[in-house]
Amino acid sequence: MLSKKLEFLKSELIAYAGLVTSMIEQGMTGLMHKDRLLLREIIFKSEPIANFRETDLEEHCVHTIAQFEPKAKDLRTVLMILKITNDLERIGDHAVNIAESILYLVEMPPINSMVNIPKMAEMTVSMLRDSLRAFIEENSDLARSVCARDNEIDELRDRIYRELIDCMSADSSSIERALHLMRISRNLERVADLSTNFCEDTIFMVSGVVIKHHLDE
Repeated sequence: MLSKKLEFLKSELIAYAGLVTSMIEQGMTGLMHKDRLLLREIIFKSEPIANFRETDLEEHCVHTIAQFEPKAKDLRTVLMILKITNDLERIGDHAVNIAESILYLVEMPPINSMVNIPKMAEMTVSMLRDSLRAFIEENSDLARSVCARDNEIDELRDRIYRELIDCMSADSSSIERALHLMRISRNLERVADLSTNFCEDTIFMVSGVVIKHHLDE
């Protein structure tokens, strides 16, 4: 019975992760196609669903612990699902922040540094998908490889920041647009950080070893 419950929790987690991932992808679609309706759907339709899924999955996790009293790896699994659920809600919030900034940007002339935002989003979504796959498959090697990719996201964010600072220095009329692009890249970077957290949780779930701050060991 416990094994079936764990499979149910994992399937619900996958569905929840799919929702927040699609929110990020739809934001980029909204940016590329200036789709205001799609962007508003992220904010006013998808986010309430994401919030409901978080509460529902939390309740299932708590009931699982109360009913089955799992131990060792099973307990770690439920606790990690509970933690990832909370982090997925935060990713949903980041997706909403991104959509809000894009809603402003689609009304304005583009600036050159906008070109790297879809690339950063693609890399971030790839990390998010792989981090969840590592968790579901209990794949520590994949989890470690995702952690290593976080540095690439940080480097791209820094490059975007430098370009935007140069842009603002050269053209003061671009400042507000540049700040929104910085906000988008910052939120994408936070999603990548949370994906890294998922992978650290995966390694803890599988082995009971805490690797936070010790990825090179």
